[in-house]
Amino acid sequence: MPSQSASAASGERVNNAANPNTSTSPTDTPRVSPRGFYRVVATSEMITWALLIAAMIGKYALGAPDWTMRIAGSIHGFVFLSYCVSTVVVWTDQRWPASKGILGLLLAAVPFATVPFERHVDRKGLLSSQWRVAPAGGAPQNGQEPARTAAERLLAVILRWPILSAVILVVFVALLFTILLNAGPPTEWFN
Repeated sequence: MPSQSASAASGERVNNAANPNTSTSPTDTPRVSPRGFYRVVATSEMITWALLIAAMIGKYALGAPDWTMRIAGSIHGFVFLSYCVSTVVVWTDQRWPASKGILGLLLAAVPFATVPFERHVDRKGLLSSQWRVAPAGGAPQNGQEPARTAAERLLAVILRWPILSAVILVVFVALLFTILLNAGPPTEWFN
């Protein structure tokens, strides 16, 4: 098992459960890291692409009922929007160059491209195992930095109250999804 100093030097979090003499606080051991968070959302987006494509094949090639396409499209649409929000959150925290963040957003529209993109940014060292921005109201710890920009201040609030923020973000995505769903297919928006 690596020593705490070696782990700290490599930027990885130390598992304090193995050392009962070390106290932890909620800001010391975040439940979700940017790396894990982004991996789950990118994988979910890829899976829903497969679901949508399978529904399209079912409808157009096999004569499946229309409701299969509506359900698959709705699930994919919701996860697509969630991926876009997640990309902006991780982009802000990890201070990606604008070109990487925009590429991450654009690749959501390409089937199965989110996981290769997530793996690419991880290999390039653009995904960390800890949040860079310190939670609002907390002192920066373990290499964290205070929020500087408006986007980082909003992220700091999200990191301070992650469950409440997740509920608010899900409601936001659901409202946006409902608005877009009522607008109809994108091909009909400007007709």
